[in-house]
Amino acid sequence: MLRILIIDESRARAAELSSALVLAGYQVAAILPSVLDLAAQVEAIKSDVILIETDSPSRDTLENLAVMTRDMPRPVIVLTQERDADVMRAAFRAGVSAYVVDNLDLARLAPIVDVAIARFEEHQNLKQELAAATRKLSERKQIEKAKGILMKTRGLDEDQAYGALRKLAMERAQPLGKTAAELVAMAKFLL
Repeated sequence: MLRILIIDESRARAAELSSALVLAGYQVAAILPSVLDLAAQVEAIKSDVILIETDSPSRDTLENLAVMTRDMPRPVIVLTQERDADVMRAAFRAGVSAYVVDNLDLARLAPIVDVAIARFEEHQNLKQELAAATRKLSERKQIEKAKGILMKTRGLDEDQAYGALRKLAMERAQPLGKTAAELVAMAKFLL
């Protein structure tokens, strides 16, 4: 069962949200009056989803969300009256998965949670793909630099330099990118 953390300065609204979430089949992990020290609160409470209801997300709210998203990402839903496009963009940059404006029909709460989770998962997958692509590009650059060093210092052509680098990686039983990075680092001290 999904554990949802509710953050709302209004106890009445929080109680209403809590009841609607329980009726929708969720467990309310806790109700907090503010996002103060959100990362520590999320770690202690171990919630799966964070739901924030506020008239307008403040700068402090968005900063706390950004820290929490960096340290322990979770789907975040913001229910608000704030229609400002800049605030909305800032909320998404801070890690908000769903930004819902105007009065919420509580019957729509379960689909909103589902959409927020799906969007969060897709965003996490894209971040992982980007990190992998960035890592591969960095390795490729190191390999090209290492080949250049071998070509220059040993008088090899490109294919021979690649073969020598590959042979060295096999002898060391390590990935080609790591061997290339080590060769480049060593060359900085020797050349």
